[in-house]
Amino acid sequence: MSVGFIGAGQLAHALVKGFTAAGVIAAHRITASSPDNDLPTVTGLRKMGVNLTTSNKETVNKSDVLFLAVKPHIIPFVLDEIGPDIEDRHLIVSCAAGVTISSIEKKLLQHRSAPKVMRCMTNTPVVVREGATVYATGTHAEVEDGKLLEQLMASVGFCTEVEEDLIDAVTGLSGSGPAYAFTALDALADGGVKMGLPRRLAVRLGAQALLRAPVSCGPGAHLSCSH
Repeated sequence: MSVGFIGAGQLAHALVKGFTAAGVIAAHRITASSPDNDLPTVTGLRKMGVNLTTSNKETVNKSDVLFLAVKPHIIPFVLDEIGPDIEDRHLIVSCAAGVTISSIEKKLLQHRSAPKVMRCMTNTPVVVREGATVYATGTHAEVEDGKLLEQLMASVGFCTEVEEDLIDAVTGLSGSGPAYAFTALDALADGGVKMGLPRRLAVRLGAQALLRAPVSCGPGAHLSCSH
């Protein structure tokens, strides 16, 4: 199996780092394309041993599983470019918020009779293999395709299948959740500093509290369990 990323930004960097750390795929079997070779994330991917290119078509040709890791408004242009190069072996996984499976399939049906498309929403903790990912299956994707994607994403955290109409809610919850956690951590640290703690220690204590609080409650527990 080979994996490709169209887009070599933060998401691609986080997933590659997680995949390689988990041992689910070697870096030399991953290809990523970006028009900008000077991005810090591109440099990071190169240091990990990932194959970098400026050609999206090259990424397609070298990949079996293809992640679309670009901004949502870029997706139609990418599909127009790579559509003729998509083959039956390709599993297309869109990570773009708000872009429906049907809109991707509609573009690819101009070139293939049964394009295999899936949509997923994950978050940045995949970089330390603690991500939260959901995915939805397209019209032509098969059970084996779902198992393959779940194998990849479960290696970097929690992963489960959902109906596509739930993915937007997931985007707001776990997709954006880490940003809210950092805001809460800042508030906790500010409080500690106000009471005389050094900021470095306040941040460390706050982070540990946020990290371990859900674990102490146990899976499925109500959030008020510590009260």
